[in-house]
Amino acid sequence: MARPLIGVSTYWVGSARWGGWDLPSALLPAGYPLLVRRSGGLAALLPPDDPAHAADAVARLDGLVIAGGPDVEPARYGAEPDPRTDPPARERDAWELALIDAALAAGVPLLGICRGMQLLNVALGGTLAQHIDGHRGPRVGVFGRHTVKPVPGTRYAEAVPEATTVPTYHHQAVDALGRGLVIGAEAEDGTPEAVELPGDRFVLGVQWHPEMDEDERVMRALIAAAVRAAA
Repeated sequence: MARPLIGVSTYWVGSARWGGWDLPSALLPAGYPLLVRRSGGLAALLPPDDPAHAADAVARLDGLVIAGGPDVEPARYGAEPDPRTDPPARERDAWELALIDAALAAGVPLLGICRGMQLLNVALGGTLAQHIDGHRGPRVGVFGRHTVKPVPGTRYAEAVPEATTVPTYHHQAVDALGRGLVIGAEAEDGTPEAVELPGDRFVLGVQWHPEMDEDERVMRALIAAAVRAAA
């Protein structure tokens, strides 16, 4: 079949500069579409839109990636904001939650990355720990690295059966698991590093940033699921 079409969520920024231009932009780090391409897919970028259009967008895709970014608004999971939590990105929250709901309803293979994993958990009724230490990089804009260990018998462990060192940049984490989710990998301190829905549908979230790594196995697992679903 043709390379599967993988939608990747993006976000609005008030200003981005390139050449002589300085304009409002829809932004996504290049690592995401490059990882999709290296893994055998064709990337389609999805800037925030009316949530009512999410199902129409997902219906045209073979797979969906919810990208990393700012903290999920705590009101989405019934919490008051911690002083260390990012200002809300309400338009993006609404759009990406609608994309997740549409993918779950349609059975479209879904991968959440960092914020995307947290949103998946919130979409299914889970909660987040608003601040943890030791998982953000050494300074702003620099990724750290730590080891994640797969949980035997999970979809993640099938794709990546050994402990690996991954690029990480987050200060929030899954707290109470959403409906049906199980933990697919953990950090050495017990922090959930991957969550997934058991069963035939491919629904996986990872807390780190595979787009910043040479290891393509997580994205290749999504691409393989997209190919199977389209067959």
